[in-house]
Amino acid sequence: MADHTQALSFGAAAADYDRFRPRYPESAVRWALDGGTGADRPLRVVDLGAGTGILSRSVLALGHRVVPVEPDPGMRAQLESATAGTTALAGSAEAVPLPDGAADAVLVGQAYHWFDRERAHAEIARVLRPGGTFAPIWNIRDERVGWVAELGRIAHLGDNAGNVIEKYTDFGTGFAPIEVGEFTHTTTLTPDDVVALIRTRSYWLTAPAETRQTVERELRELLASHPELAGRETVELPYRTIVLRARRR
Repeated sequence: MADHTQALSFGAAAADYDRFRPRYPESAVRWALDGGTGADRPLRVVDLGAGTGILSRSVLALGHRVVPVEPDPGMRAQLESATAGTTALAGSAEAVPLPDGAADAVLVGQAYHWFDRERAHAEIARVLRPGGTFAPIWNIRDERVGWVAELGRIAHLGDNAGNVIEKYTDFGTGFAPIEVGEFTHTTTLTPDDVVALIRTRSYWLTAPAETRQTVERELRELLASHPELAGRETVELPYRTIVLRARRR
């Protein structure tokens, strides 16, 4: 299980998190929900570790019902402010405040790596109806692009698409084998936006002031001097969206 302090560090930056973190491609969310649940009808979807509601809003836009579950009160407050008509439940992947079989699908946006997976898998299987779909989703910078890899090094961003696919190979005995989907997209950001994005990362939020200053200085140097970035008012930050989905047995 990942560090608990980092996992609950995001509430202090909830508004910026919601503003600067990338959205999920519609194609990725559709694929996540199409795991045998019958996504041609409105589904009951739990957004687990819902954060500020970025994924919840994508699910709502597709015409489904969503129940966001989030442990951080700062993130829940931002979610409710930004997501009309939605109330986020206080809870975690290890303790979901919903009855057995309540969901057709459980999605997780950018949070699965924080879970105590053995406990979470049992709880997710309990909440899902038989045949329902569990699908964690990650937006991961495409570090096959040189300057993006350098950004990751400067900002101590350890996640990459290959690591996710190799690390998470099953969801326990309650689930069928994992299927992997990959989708690509880009976000348009100003150089200041890129810095603001990095300020929403758990490493930066929990780092000492001196480390934060070093990261920001080196990041601004990269944005000002790299041949693909220098002098540009905006940059295109490429992402690989990875979806791991499996049906509840």
